[in-house]
Amino acid sequence: MSLSPNAALPPRIPADDGLDPKQRRHAIRRALVALAIVILLGMLAFSAYALTFPERMPATIGLLVEDITGANPAPVHLERPPVAPLSALALLGKQIFFDASLSASGKQSCASCHSPNHSYGPPNGLSVQLGGPHMDQDGYRPPPSLAYLYRQAPFSIGPDANDADAAVNLNAEAAAAQGVPRAQKTAGAAPAAPAIVPQGGLFWDGRADTLQKQASGPMLNPVEMANKDTADVVDKLAHAKYRDMFEMLFGKQIFDTPNLLIDEAMSAVSRYQIEDPSFHAFTSKYDYWLEGRARMTQAEIHGMRLFNDPDKANCAGCHLSRVSPDGLPPVFTDTQYEALGVPRNRTLAQNKDPAFFDMGVCGPFRSDIATQTQFCGMFLTPTLRNSAERGVYFHNGVYHTLKQVMDFYNLRNTHPDAIYPRDANGKLQPYDDLPARYRANIDVADAPFDRKFGDPNAMSDQDIDDIIAFMKTLSDGYKVSAN
Repeated sequence: MSLSPNAALPPRIPADDGLDPKQRRHAIRRALVALAIVILLGMLAFSAYALTFPERMPATIGLLVEDITGANPAPVHLERPPVAPLSALALLGKQIFFDASLSASGKQSCASCHSPNHSYGPPNGLSVQLGGPHMDQDGYRPPPSLAYLYRQAPFSIGPDANDADAAVNLNAEAAAAQGVPRAQKTAGAAPAAPAIVPQGGLFWDGRADTLQKQASGPMLNPVEMANKDTADVVDKLAHAKYRDMFEMLFGKQIFDTPNLLIDEAMSAVSRYQIEDPSFHAFTSKYDYWLEGRARMTQAEIHGMRLFNDPDKANCAGCHLSRVSPDGLPPVFTDTQYEALGVPRNRTLAQNKDPAFFDMGVCGPFRSDIATQTQFCGMFLTPTLRNSAERGVYFHNGVYHTLKQVMDFYNLRNTHPDAIYPRDANGKLQPYDDLPARYRANIDVADAPFDRKFGDPNAMSDQDIDDIIAFMKTLSDGYKVSAN
């Protein structure tokens, strides 16, 4: 074996160093061990860099991430929300959250559709939940999870959050955004241009700016809790078993001011969601792996690399996976809106009408920016935390497994016949859940949607299995080993 002149060698031990041969061999051995330690430390540091910035790593070098131990070589400290006893207002909110008597049927509470046993998402795999006065009405959309909303900003359009004290003209913001190219989303890299798209807000279309407003929406929704009007809600609150808590917190006169009563009730629900740790537990395997307290399998590590790979799954382009500079754990969403072109769910009641289209930000359930048609078909990007615990996905509940979701991303452009139906004449109907005039809004720039018909798929079946394995590490409730 020959070595180049520049090859790393142990320090040369002079022959006239006064050492006998045995001592000289020991000295050489120690030098070799020291060199091996230096090389190992360098590899660990490089692996940490590759984990943090996988998009900067060539594919062959990126394999260093798949450390045989499954441990995070660069643990971090996560800044979780503080844990404290619930305030009196939050305790009142908890009672309201679980009170089915507040619905017209007497059988539906907030927790019915946002089950604490299912990460505050739907408790089953139905495309939409049943509600209404007799619990026989189909909902319009599957309930999003209420978990991890404590950092959600109000709805806005443009690169910067709006001043909370300033009057917001969304149509003016949207008009200013017209003609500005949408920033391409690449995992691990900040966009080269401002994100001139809607962001923030609650519900699939962002029509509620606060948890308080979100909590009040189902109360009067005819296919949810289905109260006839605010007087109906006030009467139910006045006869609730926790009436005395209202009087203790706000005085007996609160029941003489109906609008204030409802405002305070919904404020209490929002405080419960903010204060109770179960809404933002950060107890997933991934959280503990970030902290160096858990080890991933090789499949999970490979899935994480693909999740963060800008040329493969590119999931992290929208579902941000990095810890913030100040140590906040990732919530796996950029809280922006995307038009993905998911296929129409023909089982939904409203979709029996072929002329009906749910177009998200521009209607039908919000109307304030309906004229801003550049946003038609856009829906809020949800958190992927606890997504493996859901039984329904996307705004229309068309898919029921993560495998179906990943196949959609993988095949939508390369094999659209596997995603979309054909009409009576056998013609393929791509993007069939959005009117043709708005289909230019659908994302065809971000990987894996940047591929064309007949191109190789971005991911293999094994890749998809590994990505799903990684996504399962985002479920809360992981038990850390004592070892």
